[in-house]
Amino acid sequence: QVQLVESGGGLVQAGGSLRLSCSASGRTFSIYELAWFRQAPGKEREFVARITWSGGDTYYVNSVKGRFTISRDNAKNTVYLQMNSLKPEDTAVYYCAANTDWGKPYAYWGQGTQVTVSS
Repeated sequence: QVQLVESGGGLVQAGGSLRLSCSASGRTFSIYELAWFRQAPGKEREFVARITWSGGDTYYVNSVKGRFTISRDNAKNTVYLQMNSLKPEDTAVYYCAANTDWGKPYAYWGQGTQVTVSS
């Protein structure tokens, strides 16, 4: 089992920045990839970014490219999401998720952290 705990959410004005953290524990050696998803009120959960645990390869949804950066610190078992130039439409609950192999579903999820961007 892998446990994930997000932190770093909050209220920020449009144009501001936040850094989210996702701390992993348990069978972290089994993690292949960590990802961030978000869910706005009344909307479906959407993928935001992902990073492979070993190689650090990254991928982003188009709407956050150039504004968000995903990174990892293997020594701390932590993945980060640096969010710059935030927009009101980035308001959502942000979730961290992990899978154990390429193409496998994300089986492990955190509890989420709220990000609110005011205009």
